[in-house]
Amino acid sequence: MEEIVAMKSAGSDQELLEACRHGERDALRGLFENHKNRVFSIACRFAEDHATAMDIAQDAFLKLFSCLRDFRGDCSFETWMYRIVVNQCLDHRRRSWRFLPLGDEDAIGPAAADSVLDELLRSERADEVRSAVGRLSPDLRIVIVLRYTEGMSCQQIAEALGCSAGAVGSRLHRAQHRLKRRLSHLARPRVRR
Repeated sequence: MEEIVAMKSAGSDQELLEACRHGERDALRGLFENHKNRVFSIACRFAEDHATAMDIAQDAFLKLFSCLRDFRGDCSFETWMYRIVVNQCLDHRRRSWRFLPLGDEDAIGPAAADSVLDELLRSERADEVRSAVGRLSPDLRIVIVLRYTEGMSCQQIAEALGCSAGAVGSRLHRAQHRLKRRLSHLARPRVRR
């Protein structure tokens, strides 16, 4: 176990993968520890509640661990893992589970909270942004989440989704256009009295 902790602290997914392939169960724990927060973060962006996000993350790790021997190394482990997580999110969606949009107020940026009114307006705007993102189709919503909450590049998203970078760029453009249209009223200056 000490070796696994040392590998984890060094951040070597490749070493952990090799240890998993040789049947070292503690290596699975190391991979889980290295990636649990990112997997859960993505699941939270799509789930209707915390329990559903936990189910998605658990399903993703079960799938990941059961398919470790199939990982050929054609892409990075992280990209392969994202693909599994994304597929689990979409599988839950296909089973008619309702997804929620972004959960953070960070989606609208920091606002000066110099009064209760400002705080209420900021909260209302965050709700409107979440609602607008939530109304996007799953294929557009996922590129928004991966790009703006996970900070992935278009190429990384393309690898995770199994499509071209051009397709990702097109989806991002369509999503941004729809969000801009749906949220245009937020860009109008607010008149104070």
